[in-house]
This record gives sequence, structure tokens and C-alpha cells, in this order.
Amino acid sequence: MTPKVQIENLSVHFSKTEAVKSVNMDVDENSVTAIIGPSGCGKSTLLRSINRMHDLVSGAKVSGKVLLDGESIYEKNVDPVLIRRKIGMVFQKPNPFPAMSIYDNVVAGYKLNNRIKKREADEIVESCLKRVALWDEVKDRLKTSAMDLSGGQQQRLCIARTIAIQPEVILMDEPCSALDPIATYKIEELIDELQERYTIIIVTHNMQQAARVSDITAFMYLGEMVECGPTSKIFTTPENKQTEDYITGRFG
Repeated sequence: MTPKVQIENLSVHFSKTEAVKSVNMDVDENSVTAIIGPSGCGKSTLLRSINRMHDLVSGAKVSGKVLLDGESIYEKNVDPVLIRRKIGMVFQKPNPFPAMSIYDNVVAGYKLNNRIKKREADEIVESCLKRVALWDEVKDRLKTSAMDLSGGQQQRLCIARTIAIQPEVILMDEPCSALDPIATYKIEELIDELQERYTIIIVTHNMQQAARVSDITAFMYLGEMVECGPTSKIFTTPENKQTEDYITGRFG
């Protein structure tokens, strides 16, 4: 079976700095893959290359291949906007649109791409907020500002906004680093539930989180993919000494 996402000899340069060096990785459908490693090792840079976020960065150059269902996403004839619709992104800091209500935040991305009737919008808002376990908390104040929500609620709202456009893959860049333990627990529960419908790749600095939520863990160091394999194996019997040293806290 073809992996959902294939990364082949991927390198990312910013001017003269090589941030990601010849990375290879396969990501299976409906799996959760965690990318771990010390700060500055290239985790987020690798993640952002999977939906062409670096197209927006001056001086960024990507070489190698990223395939979605066997199709290269970096071909000249491929629309990056279409790629970002198929491969959604949730950022480290919750980023609801400040001038919009909770309701309008959920359907914002969907409206950009589709003409939408109110009844359809109502259904999308309710179903997406239910899927991120936020509906019961906000159903009576959908027209109030998204900025009135707590940090954890804002992050779940951003995930609802991401799934409203019906992506196939969700990228999460340290989605819990700005959240308290209770909000983090809710996001981790949500990742487990979303896995039934989506392929998820998460960057996290929290190794316990990687162990809890992922099927596969990839360890990066100085821009290179050191080791990638089943999470249970990476955390108990890694093949590479560098991986073992990082996981046991000898560095990083």
C-alpha cells in the first residue's frame, strides 16, 4: 500500500543555511507520526515543507520530493493553495482570526473555497465543533469573539477551522506548548479521535507527549533524520545511540 505522505531526499535551505538535510520518511494513512528532537534541529522546517509553507518565505529553497498519495506536491503545475487545502496546519500558538466570531472562524477557510448557504454553514460549524469537543462549551455564544475563549479552547477552535475544509492530512507544530496540562490532555484526546479520519504529523518538544499520542516517532538532530520507527521501539530499544542519548536525557 502506498504511504499517504512520502518524503524523499528532502533538503531545505534558507540562503546559505541547510536546515533540513536529505530526509527520507514515509507516513501511513490514519497514523500519528511524532517528530522529536532538540530546539533548532529542523523539526518545524520539515513539517512546513510538507504543505509548501516555505513558498511564502523569501530565500527558502526546497529540493527533493514530497508525495501525497504518490503525487509530487512540488511540481510547477501544482497549486500550493490546493495542497494546503488537502494538508491543513495547526500552529504552536492558537491563532483564531481576532476580528471574527467563533462561528465565522470555523467556516472562514471553507467560505474562501466554496459558496455556502446558511444552513450548510450551521451544519459545518456544529459538526466541526462537536468533533473537537468544543460544541457544548460554546454553542450558546457562537457569535461572540473567538478571542474570549481560553487558550485551550482557541486551539481546539483552530483545529475545528482546519478540519472544516476537509483536509486529508493535518500538520501540528507543537500544538500544546502554550497550553496548561488540562488543555494539553484535551488536545491529546482529540488527536486520538481525529486519527480515525485523518493522517496526523505532530512536532513536539515533549517526549512524553510523543510516546502517548503517536504510532511512529522520528528523531531529528542537526537537520538530519537520525532514526524513525514504531514509537514503542524508539522509546525502548532505539537502534541509534544518539536517539538513546536524547530520549534518556543525556543531551537536548
